[in-house]
Amino acid sequence: MLAIFFKSLLIAYSGAVMPGSVFTYTVDRSLRYGIKAGVLVSLGHALLELILVILLFIGAGRYLAAESAGITIGLIGGIVLVYLGYQMIRDVYLDRVSLETEEMYNNRPGGMFAAGMVLSAANPYFLIWWSAVGLALIMSSYNSLGALGIAIFYLGHILGDISWYTFVAAMVSKTRHLLNIKVYKTIIVVLALCLVGFGASFFADSIRHIM
Repeated sequence: MLAIFFKSLLIAYSGAVMPGSVFTYTVDRSLRYGIKAGVLVSLGHALLELILVILLFIGAGRYLAAESAGITIGLIGGIVLVYLGYQMIRDVYLDRVSLETEEMYNNRPGGMFAAGMVLSAANPYFLIWWSAVGLALIMSSYNSLGALGIAIFYLGHILGDISWYTFVAAMVSKTRHLLNIKVYKTIIVVLALCLVGFGASFFADSIRHIM
């Protein structure tokens, strides 16, 4: 039981610490809204993973791993990420960002939760990982302890994601007071360009597969 939990936890950390669109978005929202951003984004991410675990267990893995699914997700996900990056740059250009967070802290919590789901789903490699590695881990857990094994695997996995993104949000929010507004805006633009880059990469990979 503990072996399944810690194996899942370590695998979750190995994936969460790698830079990606969810990490980039978490840093941006943490600068604006504080530690709450890390919790909300990771909970949205965790809900999507719960849905995936259920779908994979009932046999949807072959459909999620299909090339057509990857291409579709890459195209749509690429557009979503580029749009989010554009919104961040637009906020800077229109001077909609501020170092004052008291009024913003509780603003749009549902948006950050939904973004955790959308950003994860927008990454075709996320679904490929779950359809290959994730499915193998789910079945291994099931063969060991049945449904309880899957529950333990999922618990370990989401605790890894939630603790990591909450830690990142805490570190970012605690150091934000050291920034001036120009540096703050520059960081947001850089993060936005990262999202645009991720989106363009997903979109281009899908086009190459189509061609």
